[in-house]
Amino acid sequence: MPAAKKYKRVLLKLSGESLCSEGSHGIRPEALSSIVSEIKLAVDSGVQMGIVVGGGNIWRGMQDRGEVIGRVTADYMGMLATLMNALALQDALEQLEVPTRVQTAVEIAKLAESYIRRRAIRHLEKGRVVIFAGGTGNPYFTTDTASALRAVEIEAEVVLKATKVDGVYNADPKKDKKAVKYDHLTFMDSIKQRLKVMDTTALTLCMENRMPVVVFDLAVKGNIARAVAGQKVGTLITTE
Repeated sequence: MPAAKKYKRVLLKLSGESLCSEGSHGIRPEALSSIVSEIKLAVDSGVQMGIVVGGGNIWRGMQDRGEVIGRVTADYMGMLATLMNALALQDALEQLEVPTRVQTAVEIAKLAESYIRRRAIRHLEKGRVVIFAGGTGNPYFTTDTASALRAVEIEAEVVLKATKVDGVYNADPKKDKKAVKYDHLTFMDSIKQRLKVMDTTALTLCMENRMPVVVFDLAVKGNIARAVAGQKVGTLITTE
């Protein structure tokens, strides 16, 4: 496994569900406050941080659309949900005096900047956290894929995927007590074993661009800062 290093620029992937309680919907203020405090702790170390946030706490296109709403429309609704979460994160971060910008792949000029790669990089260079909303702006693509894409575009050094478990296992640790945790995996192993770390499109994009991914438990205080510092947390996924 590669030696620990402090990253200069990272892409943090947050699920929408991290902003609410288990089995509930919406945004829970306590969860939001906890997450932005963790982000501030990491940003205060000097790292440049982009964030992609999901929208599953508000709308899950595939699960919530039923038989009435088509897949494309449902996916666009999900993109709007990510923008709602991004605005909440932005406001909460700025209350902690962390300068933040929201850029969206779905243009809504009154609420956020349109995504422009060069402008995003300029914000990062000026020490601003940039939250990328709207996924890729296209239906049929997940926010995992958006994370991989934005990480490559802004020339991040790593994707930090915050989850509800402390890494990647060979089985669901909540259902199988014998599940084994991996400290290190290759992208190809993740794909072949169908470990559901990220969707295959996202994993392939990271693999082809040699973009490492760290999967870790968001609930452990200080884990974002530890991951940014290159300390051993969760599971590291690399090309080799």
